[in-house]
Amino acid sequence: MMAWFYLLTAGLLEIAWAIGLKYTHGFSRLGPSVATVCAMVASFAFLSIALKTIPVGTAYAVWTGIGAAGVAIIGMALFGESREVLRILCILLIIAGAVGLKFASASGS
Repeated sequence: MMAWFYLLTAGLLEIAWAIGLKYTHGFSRLGPSVATVCAMVASFAFLSIALKTIPVGTAYAVWTGIGAAGVAIIGMALFGESREVLRILCILLIIAGAVGLKFASASGS
């Protein structure tokens, strides 16, 4: 179960660094740039720990799914990005796919 906690943490950190990129202004702002790079390193570290137990295909799909869905939702909330019904349904499909992979995982850890 800890591997899935590490994977969730890695996914949340992926959201943080992806959103952080917007605030770095091309890595020209020191504070946001340092925070973004730290989130990147931490995200990869937690992903690598999760990969000790969870199959790579499952872990990578879930990690990117958390990141993609999370960034899309935050983009809607913070940056006024489109809230079209089809877009929301697609985000829900990403989330459903990540959850489905968790339950279909052979390791079950």
